[in-house]
Amino acid sequence: MQRLITLFLLCSLAAGTSFSQNIQFVEYDMDNGLKVLLHEDHSTPIVAVSVMYHVGSKNEKPNRSGFAHFFEHLLFEGSANIKRGEFDDYINNAGGTNNANTWYDRTYYYEVLPSNQLALGLWLESERMLQAKVEQIGIETQRQVVKEERRQRIDNQPYGALLEETMKRVFAVHPYKSSVIGSMDDLDAAQEEDYKQFYKDFYRPDNAILSIAGDINIEQAKELINVYFKDIPRGTGVIQRTFPQEPPMKGVNRDTVYDNVQLPAVIFGYHIPAQGTPDFYAVQMLSTLLSQGESSRMNKVIVDEQQKAVAAGSFPLQLEDPGANLAYAIANMGVNPSELEKSMDEVIEDVQKNLISEKEFQKLLNQIENDFVSANDNVAGIAESLANYEMYFGDANLINTELARYRKVTREDLRTAANKYFNKNARVILYWMPKVAP
Repeated sequence: MQRLITLFLLCSLAAGTSFSQNIQFVEYDMDNGLKVLLHEDHSTPIVAVSVMYHVGSKNEKPNRSGFAHFFEHLLFEGSANIKRGEFDDYINNAGGTNNANTWYDRTYYYEVLPSNQLALGLWLESERMLQAKVEQIGIETQRQVVKEERRQRIDNQPYGALLEETMKRVFAVHPYKSSVIGSMDDLDAAQEEDYKQFYKDFYRPDNAILSIAGDINIEQAKELINVYFKDIPRGTGVIQRTFPQEPPMKGVNRDTVYDNVQLPAVIFGYHIPAQGTPDFYAVQMLSTLLSQGESSRMNKVIVDEQQKAVAAGSFPLQLEDPGANLAYAIANMGVNPSELEKSMDEVIEDVQKNLISEKEFQKLLNQIENDFVSANDNVAGIAESLANYEMYFGDANLINTELARYRKVTREDLRTAANKYFNKNARVILYWMPKVAP
């Protein structure tokens, strides 16, 4: 009976990985260089209007860190036709929501609105692209907002600077070494003209993707897009796309950070390939195996069985250029960081030496599929996924086909990736320690 149950479970998991989706969309380029992606879905009377700009923290000049993230705030200040503080009012009064986010490679703005408010979303985004208010009063307001955000999220948050401190040790050459949110000194030093130039350099239609998903009529949407975006001029000047590539780490960079924390932590930082490469899919799956869910390797061994950590995980940063994978564990009370480091190494060494079982591999594929489907289970997620795939890979249809790339990864590929990229002799090891009272 147990054998039949096991066989049934294996068949169910294998069947789960056969899922494929078919998200239909229309894509075209406007004369000014704006890429447009449209997905029509009448299941709910809402529409997601989004614009992704191909600019992130890696595009910032030296000593001007945090500009991309600063603009995420500044461009809600208003425009030539939107008074200061009224951007959100338009959205709220229409019964919608909006937000934005910034990363190393891109900045993303979106509104989710009742579908009869499509024109409103397009007007707001066209105003943001063409004639946003980049002036001293807004700059000073948002400078204080961003500085307070840094205090709350980074400086005064336990382990808040973990990513920032690790990345500046993993990268010595590539601009991924810089903080996305920026430093206090750079925020203070930046002048109005710096911000105006950044806006001119990057907020242009030929550096953007307009992605719309939801209850729309494609032809009517095209007409509205034409009204609001066709007269925005193409930008001038060449945008840098190639950056100095990080040389391989030739040893272990070991360091210690002292912070206002009660429990020590251990962080490993590794170089990994850029997203979209065959090896990246193996690294992504490997990190899922190590840390996603209570039954993952690190949680099961280090947290539950050994009780050496209160939390543990591993995550690859999905970046346009070769990036980084961070593995971490926060020590349980009384556990020495060196003991924790040894346990983390043992978990990683196990997948370096041994193939995972077929059953665990099928479970892993099921987790990957579930994450993939969950990311695209609403119109906002679809709009963002289409834009991401188009920006990073030049192929928005990966929203339908990328799962096939994960399915090509074998158990042997996982073991190979663990040995190639999680090299204990070429990495950053960071001890995150409680500050010692004076």
